Amino acid sequence: MSDSQDQPVQLDAEAVAAYLRQHPEFFIDHDELIPELRIPHQRGDTVSLVERQVKLLRERNIEMRHRLSQLMDVARDNDRLFDKTRRLILALLDASSLEEVISASEDSLRHEFQVPFVSLILFSETPLGVGRAVTSAEAHQAIGSLLAGGKTTCGVLRPNELEFLFGADEFAQVGSAAVVSLSHQGLHGVLAIGSPDPQHYKSSLGTLFLGYVAEVLARVLPRFAAPLRSVR
Repeated sequence: MSDSQDQPVQLDAEAVAAYLRQHPEFFIDHDELIPELRIPHQRGDTVSLVERQVKLLRERNIEMRHRLSQLMDVARDNDRLFDKTRRLILALLDASSLEEVISASEDSLRHEFQVPFVSLILFSETPLGVGRAVTSAEAHQAIGSLLAGGKTTCGVLRPNELEFLFGADEFAQVGSAAVVSLSHQGLHGVLAIGSPDPQHYKSSLGTLFLGYVAEVLARVLPRFAAPLRSVR
């Protein structure tokens, strides 16, 4: 009766694969085995292990280049966005009147940022003589749910909300919108931007720049309009 140590060790595919992972140089020392390997190709042919490795590395390289290209595109978009935002902030800081603040905001969003629909509404109990102003009660009755929490809201809004924000002449053309409230030391208002595309302003859309512009606006506006410092 033969000793059990003389019996050949049975290896399964997982054990072989694990060994090759731990010894990636195996075929360097045993290159005589490479011609005997048969690896199926997409066309049903057979190729050497080296050819298969080259193909996989090429595919991974193409994928990585594609990802790098996407990252570069995002970086360029962010650079352009930052530059536009910087110019808008400087224009707001240089403004010498309420009219200039409102004009700088709306012109920049429409022409620099290429936003089709823009609405800046200030809450005031007395007329301002420039821009659009409504009482706090009117605003909360129409868009109270959009103002809650002070966060930017994105997506498809209700028709009555769109009409309040963008007016009777334009609201039907707005497919989606982003809305952020203005609130700072007694000042209250709302800034809204819209697109005819229902998918453009999704709920997951990054709105960092819009929130930043709203924060600056909320701090600049009270310099020129004392009535804006009202209580809700």
